[in-house]
Amino acid sequence: MTTAPDATTYRLIDGKQTAEAIKEEIAAEVAQRKAAGQKSPHLAAILVGHDGGSETYVRNKVLACERVGFESTLLRYEDTITEAELLAKVQELNEDDRIDGFIVQLPLPRHIDTNKVIEAVRPEKDVDGFHPMNIGRMVAGLPALLPATPSGIVELLRRYELPTDGKHCVVIGRSNIVGTPVSILLAKNLEPGNCTVTLCHSRTQNLANITRTADILVAALGRPEFVTADMVKPGAVVIDVGTTRVEDADKKSGWALKGDVNFAEVAPLASYITPVPGGVGPMTIAMLLLNTLRAAKGEVYPK
Repeated sequence: MTTAPDATTYRLIDGKQTAEAIKEEIAAEVAQRKAAGQKSPHLAAILVGHDGGSETYVRNKVLACERVGFESTLLRYEDTITEAELLAKVQELNEDDRIDGFIVQLPLPRHIDTNKVIEAVRPEKDVDGFHPMNIGRMVAGLPALLPATPSGIVELLRRYELPTDGKHCVVIGRSNIVGTPVSILLAKNLEPGNCTVTLCHSRTQNLANITRTADILVAALGRPEFVTADMVKPGAVVIDVGTTRVEDADKKSGWALKGDVNFAEVAPLASYITPVPGGVGPMTIAMLLLNTLRAAKGEVYPK
């Protein structure tokens, strides 16, 4: 019979530290490129409106670019921008040879069709990995610019040398940005990979019965502290993708960042667990930088 690990035995999966190691590797390669007379990779970002989470995320991306020696461009627009105007800006970046990759920060205002904008980004500059071409290449097992958060999750499993072969992975959440792509990546005949994956969502019945069978549990549904102790198998690896701002009068900012997992309850059961903040979030930016470097090198789509 499996018993729960002692509360002191679980290990944190430190996404911040891992992301810093990846940035150091990228910075070293960029320095080599500059020494060889090649230009620095250039990442651009379009930010529409003033969403607090998006503001913070984009600011961190700009700082990360500076950290690794990239050039960066931030284009800011009010949320009154029309869909046609935004699509025109996307096309300008598509045609700008100085820019190797760019992102359109989500979410967008309701009057703009997000899918139309995603599809307007050229696949070779789609460093978020959202374009149907990159998703399709990922599914087919072809080289692709992979979605940043899912590939960051896989990279954490790799760098912590956590076994995945034959393990049962349960993913809660079927978004095109995280849940669905990470389920595909972990099922692939890769290392890490070769998981048996169950993808759960809002219509899944008897959810807790399913999650309790998971060797690896990925929570990516956007509901703070949704996953509780009764949903977790003792010894499971728990990956918390959630980043929801909730009111907190004790914080100077007036809010706190909560994950999809009730950390206090679940951590004592887990063998490994990602914290929020400092878990998956920093990896997303690190993998975005890695995609930009790959785009600059023409690794997936030859220049």
